[in-house]
Amino acid sequence: MELFFLLLLVLLMATALGSGYPVAFALPGSAIISVGLAALTGWLLTGSPDAYFIQGGPSEWLSAGVTNFRGVYWEVERDTLIAIPLFVFMGIMLQRSRIAEDLLVTMAQLFGPVRGGLGMSVVFVGALLAATTGIVGATVVAMGLISLPAMLRNNYSHPLATGTIAASGTLGQIIPPSIVLIILADQLASATDQASTARKALYKASTGELSMPSAFDVSSTSAGEMFLGALLPGLVLVGVYIVFIAIYAFIRPSVAPAIPFEGKYDARFAVKVAMALVPPLALIFIVLGSIIMGIATVNQAGAIGAAGALIMGGYRLKDGQARAFWPAILAFISVAVIITTTQVHPINIKNVVTSSDVTWLVIALIAVTGLILALIWSGIRAYRIDDTLRGVMIETAKTTSLVFIILLGAAMLTAAFRGFGGEELVKDFLTSLPGGFWGQFVIVMAVIFILGFFLDFIEIAVVVVPIVAPILLADPSANVTAVWLGVMIGLNIQTSFLTPPFGFALFYLRGVAPKAVKTISMYKGVIAFIIMQLLALVVVAYNPRLVNYLPTRLSLTGETAPPPVNPKLQHCIEDYAFNQYVQRGTQIRSAIAQANALDLSTLPKKLQKNLKASFEDASKTFALRDTIDKAVVAIDAATPAYRPLHTQVRRIEAVILRLKVQQKDLQTELRQLTADDGNHRKAEIEGRLEHIIEELKAQQASIPEAWKERHKTYSALLKTETKSRTLYRRTVDGAYEPVQIATETIAAASELSKWGEKLDGVREVIKSQNPKAAAEHIAALLPEIGDVAGARDIRSKLSSVRRALRGRAPDKDKALERLDVALKTYQEDLAWRQSAAGSVLGGLQTYEKAIRDTIGLRKQARLPADQAVDVAACMAYHRDISLHF
Repeated sequence: MELFFLLLLVLLMATALGSGYPVAFALPGSAIISVGLAALTGWLLTGSPDAYFIQGGPSEWLSAGVTNFRGVYWEVERDTLIAIPLFVFMGIMLQRSRIAEDLLVTMAQLFGPVRGGLGMSVVFVGALLAATTGIVGATVVAMGLISLPAMLRNNYSHPLATGTIAASGTLGQIIPPSIVLIILADQLASATDQASTARKALYKASTGELSMPSAFDVSSTSAGEMFLGALLPGLVLVGVYIVFIAIYAFIRPSVAPAIPFEGKYDARFAVKVAMALVPPLALIFIVLGSIIMGIATVNQAGAIGAAGALIMGGYRLKDGQARAFWPAILAFISVAVIITTTQVHPINIKNVVTSSDVTWLVIALIAVTGLILALIWSGIRAYRIDDTLRGVMIETAKTTSLVFIILLGAAMLTAAFRGFGGEELVKDFLTSLPGGFWGQFVIVMAVIFILGFFLDFIEIAVVVVPIVAPILLADPSANVTAVWLGVMIGLNIQTSFLTPPFGFALFYLRGVAPKAVKTISMYKGVIAFIIMQLLALVVVAYNPRLVNYLPTRLSLTGETAPPPVNPKLQHCIEDYAFNQYVQRGTQIRSAIAQANALDLSTLPKKLQKNLKASFEDASKTFALRDTIDKAVVAIDAATPAYRPLHTQVRRIEAVILRLKVQQKDLQTELRQLTADDGNHRKAEIEGRLEHIIEELKAQQASIPEAWKERHKTYSALLKTETKSRTLYRRTVDGAYEPVQIATETIAAASELSKWGEKLDGVREVIKSQNPKAAAEHIAALLPEIGDVAGARDIRSKLSSVRRALRGRAPDKDKALERLDVALKTYQEDLAWRQSAAGSVLGGLQTYEKAIRDTIGLRKQARLPADQAVDVAACMAYHRDISLHF
């Protein structure tokens, strides 16, 4: 019966969508009807409304809906969706203020004299509008009204002209900022959590270990990472479109003739081009640049974009009139002053102490006031001229409401789909496919592509992604990142705007195209561009660096970059270090030998011992690297023969696990039967149990006899590699840390020398002031002396002086005695540091610099820029970890 209600759910949804019923109501309506009928049927036939649900029942489904509603509107952590209305406002404002029109006309005049130039200008403008508006309908309509008549007038081929406009309009789906990328990021965030849970369960079931190494966990994503990941594929797609048009026009000049410019390419035209190009490009740079450089979050960048669009709209709506640019000039000056102020003097309104703080704060407040006035001024213009602001706000509210209602409806549909066991069916189907991850992935991409013929991108993103993404992300064989999967789905969804019969870009263009352009010509025109999009999909699938590199690089170079000891970085850090050992091995060995020859007699014995041990550890790193290389070679040699057996057995074990779950559920149901259920129901369950037990025996018998021995042998190889890497990491840490401590300690001699007078002054304070005041004075000194490298012993002795002045019986004499001990420790410490600074420090610093980016790389506070680039390039590839499961 569960399967019946699952089919009913799908049929109701398909019928509602196919009949043109609003998506926002079709999705939750299908779920409500199906769940209601299942609960009613279960209550009437069995007395339990939960009877025909695989997972939970109607109460759990309702609870899931409420939880999702709260997640969208109330959870502070789930703030990704806030960016949607901001970017929608930005796009509609730029479109309504006719900035898109200026771009199209100017670029057509600039590129028109080149064969195929008008088509290339449409692609170029489409990319710019994608990066500023992201609204497909607005972009296609604008280009259809402005560029299509010019292309037809100049004898452009109808299929090429319409195909170029429709395809260029869809670039807004993949070139950031994009609404679909924001929605995908939101959906993938929860999918990542589910995939992480599934992968941990798989690891526990496969290895018997309770915890999975964090290096094997699923990588999550965010809207900012999605923007970065989609940037290069989007630009590649733009380049492919332009190259295609150029080659096609070269081969067949008649389909895209050159269009001579009737005006002059003079200074006035250059100013016109600059005025059309610079503001949108500046807005793109500010919005995307602030995200890429880590200055702003996606939500903050959306707010910047909305404010920038309002400023641009304010001067464009007054084009040709006096004082048209005054609000924009005021905003520019205000922003420049704000940036300059924050760079010259840190602004903290809660910590205004000096007169200089007050002066800079006043300047910053004046600049902020100027920016607010510029925004209000531009807003008043947009409100008064053609009622533009009101129209933009209404369209923004409509679009945002549509997206959010669909998100909620899709969550209700997905919860019902899971409740009827649909997710398990999809998972069983995908995992049973040959070809492993790539077989599953191709099927999912094909389904999404076909759904694009009938559904909009939002429905696909919010209905399909929550079901299939956890399955694909949990697979350790491909170990793909969430950002890569999101961009791949985004590229695929992009085709939904072009694929007949319901390609929305085609509908938008049909609405503004003249009757002379046949619909069949539009369909012909988009075929080449659909093929190019699919080729781009293949390129990105086999070259994940195009997606993963920028987000990974920003993650490793940003202010919140993980330290090099992060487990997820170790594989790539070691690859980098091992390559350096090969290239610079002689230099590193020479540096170690020179360090061993240093005279350490001026150092304390403990520090001497630690440094000598660190030099020995440094010498061992080359042998440890060779050990790891041998372990890797052994694994590589054994893998081809072992992998098929491993895959086969893990598939069988997955079936066994599924059967055991079914067996447990049936046994529970059998125990819960009452006399009212009758013998027929009992016999039915017992029959199903018997069948499952027989199937379990058959599956267990199908595991090859050689499995245990070969698995044990291969696991031993993996453990050898793991132990070798662990020993290597422990050794390099021990080789670098004492050197780092010693150099910092000796180098702090000059800073420590300043403390002689302060410590002498403590004696006078103890003698002249009461114990409580003296203790407070010393307490103020402790954090400062603690900041001096290697001054822990001095701080400890000074702290003991403070303890003698506290408590019920403060003892000044005892405090003075302890102060003498602290002063003696200080003088001895300072003496050996000053001596070592002249004899040892230079050699240690040279040695530390020589090993810092290899042996000492793990102990840095963050990856240096050069190493971060190499590690990011390594991490941009997907690493198969399935044989560890």
